[in-house]
Amino acid sequence: MSQGNVLLSIRDLTISYGNIMAVKGISFDVYEGEIVTLIGANGAGKSSTLRGVSGLIPYKGVITFQGQDMKSIPADKIVAMGIAQVPEGRGIFGNLTVLENLKLATWSRKDKHEFPKDYQRVFDIFPRLSERQGQLGGTLSGGEQQMLAVGRALMSRGKMMLLDEPSMGLAPVLVREIFSVLREINQAGTTILLVEQNANMALRIASRGYVLETGVIAHTGTGQKLLGDPRVKEAYLGG
Repeated sequence: MSQGNVLLSIRDLTISYGNIMAVKGISFDVYEGEIVTLIGANGAGKSSTLRGVSGLIPYKGVITFQGQDMKSIPADKIVAMGIAQVPEGRGIFGNLTVLENLKLATWSRKDKHEFPKDYQRVFDIFPRLSERQGQLGGTLSGGEQQMLAVGRALMSRGKMMLLDEPSMGLAPVLVREIFSVLREINQAGTTILLVEQNANMALRIASRGYVLETGVIAHTGTGQKLLGDPRVKEAYLGG
């Protein structure tokens, strides 16, 4: 299934931590306009895959973004190329205000005249952040911190957003809200690669999904197909 050009291509990706091989030669593509999700148990290699794409850890294999080989590109330049990551645990700056956190994400942009419009877009999507612009990030609730992490990624104006466990630690009502926002962001033109423990929610919004088991791709298909797959249901969707 393709919805345009291949934006991100991964070939024979292998990631090791010492003698432990976390990702064992996986290959997949993400097309422009898609939401692609990686699901699987803890330790399956999902987060390691995202960190490889972000340039945060060394890897073997080939990762290309818009046709450009990423191997020798440092992590800060990868953000400037158009890939924004929302890390596991949110990674916001607790000693900075909401507005200062958002402003940090614009460091590589040259189009300052567009910043006010983008701040407004974030505040339209997350009205609670608008109410808390001057509040320190560390004093926000878990759900608000997750909103801030997503809002910060939006401020970089990347073509692609990588999300690592956005629902972790959130109440079910907030999980639904975050996933609704992700769908909205995708429909507005941002391609999403999503790592998520909540396989049910992830597959509901995904164009396609890959099930990782101990570092290899065990199943693949559209989000709907994987939701209905008995093996996936039994292992990841509670039967």
